[in-house]
This record gives sequence, C-alpha cells and structure tokens, in this order.
Amino acid sequence: MDLLSNLSLAFSVIFQPNNLLFCFIGCVIGTLIGVLPGIGPVATISLLLPSTFRMSPVSGIIMLAGIYYGAMYGGSITSILVNIPGESASVVTCLDGYQMARQGRAGPALGISAFGSFIAGTVATILIMLVAPPLAKLALKFGPPEYFSLMFLGLTLLIYLASGSMIKALIMACVGIFFGTIGTDTISGIERFTYRSYTLMDGIGLIPVIMGLFGISEVLLNIDEASKQEIYKTRISNLLPTLRDWKDSVLSIIRGTFIGFFLGILPGGGATIASFGAYAVEKRVSKHPEKFGSGAIEGVAAPESANNAASQASFIPLLTLGIPANVVMAILLGALMIYNIKPGPLLIKNHPDLFWGVVGSMYIGNVMLLILNIPLIGIWVKILKVPYPILFPLILLFCLIGVYSVNNNMVEIVIMLIFGIVGYLLKKFKYEAAPLILAFVLSPLIEIALRQSLLMSHGSFSIFFTRPISLILMAVAILLLVLPLIPGLKRPPKTEEDIS
Repeated sequence: MDLLSNLSLAFSVIFQPNNLLFCFIGCVIGTLIGVLPGIGPVATISLLLPSTFRMSPVSGIIMLAGIYYGAMYGGSITSILVNIPGESASVVTCLDGYQMARQGRAGPALGISAFGSFIAGTVATILIMLVAPPLAKLALKFGPPEYFSLMFLGLTLLIYLASGSMIKALIMACVGIFFGTIGTDTISGIERFTYRSYTLMDGIGLIPVIMGLFGISEVLLNIDEASKQEIYKTRISNLLPTLRDWKDSVLSIIRGTFIGFFLGILPGGGATIASFGAYAVEKRVSKHPEKFGSGAIEGVAAPESANNAASQASFIPLLTLGIPANVVMAILLGALMIYNIKPGPLLIKNHPDLFWGVVGSMYIGNVMLLILNIPLIGIWVKILKVPYPILFPLILLFCLIGVYSVNNNMVEIVIMLIFGIVGYLLKKFKYEAAPLILAFVLSPLIEIALRQSLLMSHGSFSIFFTRPISLILMAVAILLLVLPLIPGLKRPPKTEEDIS
C-alpha cells in the first residue's frame, strides 16, 4: 500500500501544470544540449541554475533533473550522425553508432537508442521507488563518522575511476577541498583565506565556480574545434527497429539497465562509467565480439540504456544520503542548499512532495523524451547545423548574466572568469575538473563530519575503525587507494582504445 500511495503522491505532484511545464522544458533543453557537442549537462545546469531561484524548489529540481537525463537521450544523436559525442556518456556510442550510420542504418541506431533509453529510464525509476526509502531508513543510523567515511569513499571512487592519471585526480580533489575551506569557519567563526574580502567571507560561490569550470572553459576549448564538425550525410529512415534488431538488442538493453543502475548509485560513479562498463560487458558476453566497432546494434543499445539508468539512479545517494554521486548531483546539492533544503535520510519525510515529485517527473519525462526523440529527429538534426560563432557568444552572455544575477556582485564575475581560464588550462593539460568540483561541494560537509567525529572520540581517529559501517566504508576506500600500487593490478580501462 505504501508503494501505491507514494506513486499516487508522485503523479499528483508532477501533474500540477507548473511542474509538468518545467519537466517538459527540462527535457527539451536536455535533448538540445545533448545534441549540441561541446556544451553538456554540467555547463547547461550551471547556466540555468540562477533562473530556478524564483521557482518553487520542486519545480526547479524537476527542470534541472529533466535537463540531466534528457541530455543522455540527445547525446546519442551526435554520436551516431557526427561521430562526436554530445556529452561524455555517449562517447562509446560513437564506436558502433557511427558505423551503422555509414552503412545506411542511422534510423535503426537512433531508434534503438531512444527505445533503449526509455526502457532503462522507466525501469530505473521503478527501482528508485523500491530502493530509496529503505536506504533512507538505513541512513538514519549514520552518525558523523559514517558520513565522513561515506564521503571519503565517494571521493576515493571518483579518483580511482578517473579516466586519466590517478595522481592528477587526487591533486584536483585536494585543490577542491582547499577551495571549500575558504570563508568563515563554521565552528570557530575565524576567517580563512579571505584576505579581508567581504565576498570571500561566505566562501567561494558555487555558481561562479561551476560556470567558469564548465561554461567558460568549454567555450574556449571548442572555438577552434567547432568548425571541423560535419554531419555524415545519410538518409534517416526506418526509425522503428525491426524484429531482428529487437532480438539482437533486448538482452543488451536489460543488462545495460541494471549495470547502469548499480553503477549510478555508487558515489563517484555515473553515466560515463556505466556506458563504458555496459559496452565492455556486451563485448565480453557476445558470441561474435569481432563485430563490435563495425556497426553492432548491441554496441548502441547497451551503453545508451546504461547511461540513462545511471543518470536517474544517481539521484538516490543525493536524496537519501545527501552525498552527490557525480558533478551534476553536486550542483543539485548546491541548489538544494540554496533552497534551504537539506538532502539526506529525512528528506523523504520532511519534503515528500520534492522527492516523489522528482520520481514522478522521471516517469513522465521518459515518455516526453521518447516522443521528442523519435518523431522529431529531423528537427534535432537541423539544430546540429547551428553556427558555433553564434552559439558560443550567447553562452558567454548567459554566463555573465547568470553569475551577476545571483548576488549582483562584480567580484563573482571575476571569480567566474578566473575559473574559466583555470578550467581551460586543466583540460589542455589533461586534468579532470570533476574531482575538483565534487571535493569543493563536499569539503564543508566533510570538515564538519570529521570535526564532530573527533569531538566524539576526544581526538582519536580510531572512531572511524571501531564502528562497523564506518569501518567497512573506510576499508573499501583505503583498498581503492592502495590497489594501483600493487604490481600487476590496474584500474579498469576508460578510453575508447582500451575498450575496442
């Protein structure tokens, strides 16, 4: 009965006209930025976050959530037609999707991608309803030591699963933690690294940081590359997969859904890791692994199902534990804090309309996205031809307006521009921004949990190893840090070359 009543609440919230409208807007924007290479959901959510401050928290989070999982749908279009992923989770789709397009099978590739995404998104939403409430009840047993250990594990997983150097990812996490300490100490009230700046007394704002790292830097990085993008000219027809296509894809969709869901729940996981993992599994279980990379429809179905399931599953640790699983969730955590809503085990009890409204929006959003991606595919293909010299100045303008509109503070514009240049240099030198931003958001929470834990133990670090849940989490985190140092043990592959 609880499940039915929760489902009834979910639909009663999402079918409110304003929530339904913002869900649709989020899905449209998500598909759009998924289609346009070089922008991505992180930059877009960063840009649009200030616009949600005048909405109700429920409407704002529903729209931002729609942008995130909507981008997973749209990203496959550019991967298949342009061989350039609209966002990172669609990188692996290029391997077989583009080859199918070259063979005149762009229609079935786009069709199975959309249907696979819809099935995975719907199943993931059902699983969220089943998993989230029990997990929230379990989290009520968490104290400061458990929360510290969980956040430490999340950062460790992100570092361990980084696509580049683990050392570089670790450095970025440390830099993010440092930036998070700037401002006034929440316990002692002492100013730290403020240099007598009134703006920095409250810490560095999340909005200027993420807009700089992901908005400004993307513009700078893509200016030279945009002109080189060309659409593979092929007639898009037969969007509905044949019975043979379904036979080849159905098991891949199922496996990709569950792989994506469980990897999406993990702190430090996410849609990108899930898509690569699902592709690797399909290649391993296939009777004909040699066909992967040359137009296998399973190589499209599995990763597209996985990234959609993962994107929705990543809401579970955010809403039930208050721990962001990836950068997008870190931004949404910041948004909830701005709304004065504390995510965690009590969120379902204290804000049931928000939690179940987001769940309901996923059901409706997946239907909207299926409609947007199958009948309207021709429109999205035409949008790919938007001149980038027009697009990028608009992004810069939105960044400037968005940052200034939050606090009407010119210093924050300067901070955004600085982080924009920093983000550009990080990408040029192959340093990932994800560990930095996740550590930046978690830094105040980690510090408070650590200091509360040490107060409980009178300064002894043994408290993290004498409580069962904390011990397990810390043991896993330490194992992940030590594992690469053991000869013969390597991290899983993260690149196209490794997978193929």
